[in-house]
Amino acid sequence: MKRTIGALVAVVAAGLTTSTAAAADQPGCRVGYEVTGQWSGGFTADVAVTNLGPALDGWRLSWEWPTGQQAGTAWSATVTESPDAVVTAADVGHNAKIASAATVEFGFTGTWDHANTAPLAFSLNGVTCVHGGRQLSAAEHTAAMQPGWNLGNTLDSTGADETSWGNPRVTEALLDNLKAQGFNSIRVPVTWSAHLGPDHTIEAAYLARVEEVVRWALARDLYVMLNIHHDSWQWMSRMPTEHDQVLDRFTRIWTQLVAAFAEYGPKLTFESWNEPQFTGSTGKPQEIELNAVLNTAFHGIVRRSGGNNATRLLVLPTLHTSSEQQYLDPLAEQIRGLNDPNLIATVHYYGYWPFSVNVAGGTRFDATAQKDLTDSFDRVHTTFVARGIPVVLGEYGLLGFDRHTGTIQQGEKLKFFEQLGHYARAKKITTMLWDNGQHLGRTSFQWSDPELYAQIKSSWTTRSGTAHTDQVFLAKSSPITGRTITLNLNGTAFSGLYNGNVALTRGRDYTVSGDRLTLTATALTRLSGSRGYGTNAVLTARFSQGVPWRFHVITHDTPVLSNATGTTAAFDIPTAFRGDQLATMEAKYDDGTFAGPHDWTSFKEYDRAFTPGYPEGRTRLTPEFFAAVRDGARVTLTFHYWSGAKVTYHVTKAGETVTGTTT
Repeated sequence: MKRTIGALVAVVAAGLTTSTAAAADQPGCRVGYEVTGQWSGGFTADVAVTNLGPALDGWRLSWEWPTGQQAGTAWSATVTESPDAVVTAADVGHNAKIASAATVEFGFTGTWDHANTAPLAFSLNGVTCVHGGRQLSAAEHTAAMQPGWNLGNTLDSTGADETSWGNPRVTEALLDNLKAQGFNSIRVPVTWSAHLGPDHTIEAAYLARVEEVVRWALARDLYVMLNIHHDSWQWMSRMPTEHDQVLDRFTRIWTQLVAAFAEYGPKLTFESWNEPQFTGSTGKPQEIELNAVLNTAFHGIVRRSGGNNATRLLVLPTLHTSSEQQYLDPLAEQIRGLNDPNLIATVHYYGYWPFSVNVAGGTRFDATAQKDLTDSFDRVHTTFVARGIPVVLGEYGLLGFDRHTGTIQQGEKLKFFEQLGHYARAKKITTMLWDNGQHLGRTSFQWSDPELYAQIKSSWTTRSGTAHTDQVFLAKSSPITGRTITLNLNGTAFSGLYNGNVALTRGRDYTVSGDRLTLTATALTRLSGSRGYGTNAVLTARFSQGVPWRFHVITHDTPVLSNATGTTAAFDIPTAFRGDQLATMEAKYDDGTFAGPHDWTSFKEYDRAFTPGYPEGRTRLTPEFFAAVRDGARVTLTFHYWSGAKVTYHVTKAGETVTGTTT
């Protein structure tokens, strides 16, 4: 990462007070730091120090290098560097005196290796200089954070350290790659509960580690959002019955955090807490009020600490970080009441629940799922953004990803993320992708689903064309006929259809009429080749903008299931999928009532009640499914496949024994 020559970092102090009128009576400074020349391994820099406090007779300006640079020869100052990389520039006698509001200048040469990032903070005679210059407005700051990424399941782990949930330790290389992927901000969720000592004192080593990761991120010019995370359900949720204890612990944690991060500039934001929730309350009104109490306490702690924290942007969540109107309105009212221009609202969005987890037949990103998304973002925009309160979508994704990313069919998944990115951009909402290690490899730095990442990245700037489906099923037992697919042009224009890099011929291989793409029988016959089960060809539709859309040409026949016996702990139905793919499963008793978990719907949850095993040739029914099945009552299962095929199967539980039959 190479620093741009001439880039300027301005650092301004108003002392350790929030009162502008009192600033002249307090120590303070403004520092202008500019790299004036740079070459391989070396650079020159000019520094201007403005005294904003009482007159000084003798000065020492100190800073730390964020990316391992070293200072060399200096002029108009004596520059020294300690073994722990603290740099000190001291006056040289003739320039020792700095009157109030006066400026002294000096310069130096330096060396750098992998990066030449400006210092994150300065102190003058031991007093931290507060970042300034022209501070971005809350709206400008929030817009500059787009797009963002979550360092999930790492520092927010509830075990002994950041690796306790299976992710490796954070490295500078990860943050380098994150920046290279196009992200401008990182949310750093932190769970503090396992690292608190007597009187709720944060373990020094863990706080230092969090600080290190934050410094690494800031050194890469990433905006950072730091919070209290899983503490929300571990102990904060008990506030209805342990009001004072929770408030005291919360206050102690934030008091320590604002002190530890006081010197950091405005690219660090604080988020009050994650996904506010309570147990044992008298109802939602009390929960809304308790969330407001904690948000107000957080705001006061940060602002009273002064320094950079006097104007630092703060992020306040709705109850449950929900976008429901009943939770948006109270937060909007609270933010207006605080009368602070440097506040941001935050919500999370994981989609229309049946679609997001694939339950109740929610297999497609259909009109209902789309309306849930647009209604949510419309409410957020109307309540906050349109009234001058910026919004960060602190987490987004699909809840089915908690199991694995295959819970939602690929094409439907891509349409969801394309629409979400587009509509958030249209409503001026900054997005931060939730990534618990499933998406961007923490050591490989590769995306587990490059197609998904390409769709997400494209949505930051433009729309992409999609289609009703990405699957073209051709039954092996039937003659091949033409297939017509509805395109979702999304404001783009269709430009061509390709098999690899070979363009198919319009008119012979396909036709396009408006939003209707028809693949001819001739082309499909050629593309299917010997017609082995599974994907025979992958076609790519290209549009005037955005990423291409893929169609999988699939040869299939109706799946065949076989009789089986097993236990409630391990029951597999032998399945010859014959090229088809499982979409969902229904479960009913003989009397027509719904069997299994979620007994309000016949359609069970994918990967919780059932899961396909394509390589193994089996369909598994889970212990969770059988735990909700009546003993001795036959259950009729209807498996729905993406080709449109339906196959019935019967299971009966007798104690821990399960019998499955096709008749």
